[in-house]
Amino acid sequence: MVGPNRPQIVLFGSSIVQFSYSHEGWGSILTDLYSCKADIVLRGYGGWNTRLALLVLDQIFPKNATVQPSLVIVYFGGNDSMKPDSNDLNAHVPLLEYIQNMKNIVLHIKSLSEKTRIIVLGTPPVNEEKIIKLFGISRRSNESSHIYSEACIKMCKELGIKVIDLWTALQNRNDWLSAHFTDGIHLTAEASKVVVKEILKVVKEADWEPNLHWKSLPNEFAQCLPTIFVGPDGNTPVNVADLDLDWQAQWI
Repeated sequence: MVGPNRPQIVLFGSSIVQFSYSHEGWGSILTDLYSCKADIVLRGYGGWNTRLALLVLDQIFPKNATVQPSLVIVYFGGNDSMKPDSNDLNAHVPLLEYIQNMKNIVLHIKSLSEKTRIIVLGTPPVNEEKIIKLFGISRRSNESSHIYSEACIKMCKELGIKVIDLWTALQNRNDWLSAHFTDGIHLTAEASKVVVKEILKVVKEADWEPNLHWKSLPNEFAQCLPTIFVGPDGNTPVNVADLDLDWQAQWI
């Protein structure tokens, strides 16, 4: 492992996670914000449901690992909530099984260490019309997404797990159907901004020790940060760490 040890933030889920580095995605934004502060680790698997996640849970999150994650952000539900096809070949998982699977996933992660925190992302909405236009058929619906989202939120609250209602958050503007989806399912850059703001709000407000918000974590080797000189006189000192302050300000 490359040192020194930093807090580790794991993104675990299906394609919403796997593609979170595409289209200026939420994973890439988090990685940028936490650079020099924490390592963002991607464990995203397109097309997966909670059944598949449980099969490899011990391999992704071994309980005997020397270093355990500080935060795990978990997302499953979009594939589970698909309408079953006649041959039972798609990723559909019945609601009660889905909730039990999610419960098993978060309880396993919670058991990794006393300092491992969890945020669950609820099932987001979809643009059914766009899915049909691109793929010719849709086994996804907003109604089903909402049902799985509400059930997941209820389960998390019962367990005391932080959860984000993406189904509601991503419908926060009148043009959300066109603004928030690349293909009716996966997220645009605008949608990813919403996801990041929701995640950072939870992290900032959580009563966690240490606080895992990017502004609260120290920069690694802060004492060694170089200073460059800019300005007409060539003598105006500017710290390299301050160069992105305008962009970072939106995430405070």
